[in-house]
Amino acid sequence: MDHSLSGWIYAIWQVVYSYDPIDGRGYQRTFPVSRFATNTGSHHSGQTLSMAELKTKPTGASVKAFLDAVEDERKRKDCREVIKMMASVTGKKPKMWGTSIIGFGSYHYTYRSGRDGDWPVTGLSPRKQNLTIYVMLGFSRYESLMKKLGKYKTSKSCLYVKSLDDIDRKVLARLIERSVADMKKTYECT
Repeated sequence: MDHSLSGWIYAIWQVVYSYDPIDGRGYQRTFPVSRFATNTGSHHSGQTLSMAELKTKPTGASVKAFLDAVEDERKRKDCREVIKMMASVTGKKPKMWGTSIIGFGSYHYTYRSGRDGDWPVTGLSPRKQNLTIYVMLGFSRYESLMKKLGKYKTSKSCLYVKSLDDIDRKVLARLIERSVADMKKTYECT
């Protein structure tokens, strides 16, 4: 079997599915270089590649400039409204995390493996398909609120909405409040 392409695809899949910055259940993966290197003689037996360091970190980039660059006017308006909610709940100013996440506050997580990092307590990102709102502890503890929220989709800790007009804004504000309060009970948040 040719490990040059299929091996790298498998390696990337393992990194993606073994890493979770949200709830600390992830773990660091290492891959033997020789398993995925081509037969060019460029690898050394026993050498390993560690999973890359988390690239999403606070930056000095301007939140205003980022929002001004969002093409969809409706999405820009929705982002500004959610930013006001999150700033009110957290008492923090918005900061850019990486190139596309607007985060509020931060918390430090540590995996069982010892790997650790920082992540926003809550945040949002205007994606092409939807507005992504980060509810870091997931949604299972907020079932009663989720039933009242309106039209949305979720993944582990992401709430996806096409428009704030599709959801109940008061329920969203309450969800953000409860999520932030629960984060503060679970982690040391700054």
